[in-house]
Amino acid sequence: MHRETVENRVFRASYLALLVFMLLPLFVVVVTSFSQAGRLAFPPESYSLAWYGEFFESTRWLRAFTNSILIGVGTALLASLLGVTGAFGQELDTDDSLGAILQPLVLIPLLIPPVVLGITLLMYFSEVGLRGSYASIILAHTLWATPLVYFVMRSVFSRFDWQQLDAAHDLGAGPVRSFVHVVLPNVKHGILVGALLAFIISLQEFVMALFLSTPSTTTIPVLAWTQIRQALDPMVSVVSTFLILISIGAIVLAAIATNLEWLSKQLS
Repeated sequence: MHRETVENRVFRASYLALLVFMLLPLFVVVVTSFSQAGRLAFPPESYSLAWYGEFFESTRWLRAFTNSILIGVGTALLASLLGVTGAFGQELDTDDSLGAILQPLVLIPLLIPPVVLGITLLMYFSEVGLRGSYASIILAHTLWATPLVYFVMRSVFSRFDWQQLDAAHDLGAGPVRSFVHVVLPNVKHGILVGALLAFIISLQEFVMALFLSTPSTTTIPVLAWTQIRQALDPMVSVVSTFLILISIGAIVLAAIATNLEWLSKQLS
C-alpha cells in the first residue's frame, strides 16, 4: 500500500471521526425528545411521544414557533433584498469605489458582539416606538443575515456572463427589465441559497431576540432558554429537534438548488 493511500485513509477516518463527534450532541437531543420521564436523561429510561403531543397542545410553544417562522421569513426576504441589490450594485460599479465602502460596512455587524448589538438596538427601537415588535427583531436579525447573502451573491455574480446584460441594454431593455429577464434567471438559485441561509440564521439567533422580544413576539430560542431556567424537561429537546429538522431541510433545499444550477450549466 502506497504511503499516499495510507495518508488519505487516515485523513478521511480522522475527518469522519471529527464529524461524528460534532454531530453527536444533535443525536442526544433528538433521542432525549422521546423520553417519557419528566426530566432530561440520556439514554431515556422509556420512550414516548407524549412530549410531542404536549408541544402541539401548548399555546405558548406554538405561538413562539409561529413567531420564529414569521421572523425568519421576514429576515430572509429583507436580507435577500439588501444582499442582492448590494452585490449587484457593486458588480455594476466599474471603478469599485462602491465596493471600497460597502464591503467593510457589511462586515461591521458581524464584528460587534451580539450583546452590544442587542442593548444598542433595544435603546434605539425604544426611541422610535418599535420595541417588542416583529419589525425590530427582523431588522436585528437582518444585520447578521445580510452579510451572508451579500457574499453568496458576490460569488454568484462573479460567475455571471455580464455580456448578456450589455446585450440586453443594447437591444433597448431598461434596467428593471434586463435584470428580471436576463440576470435573475441565471442567479435565482444563488438567491434561494442566500435566503435559506438568512432564514437559518434568524431561526437560531438568541441574544438579540432576548433583548428585543416581548411575550407576544417571543421566539423559540428565547422561550427554550426561559424554560431551561425553570425546569429541565424533554420539551426543550422536542423544540430543538424541530429546529434541527427545519435547518436540515433548508440546507437540503440549498444543496438541491445548487446542484440544479450546476446540472443546468452542464446540459446547456
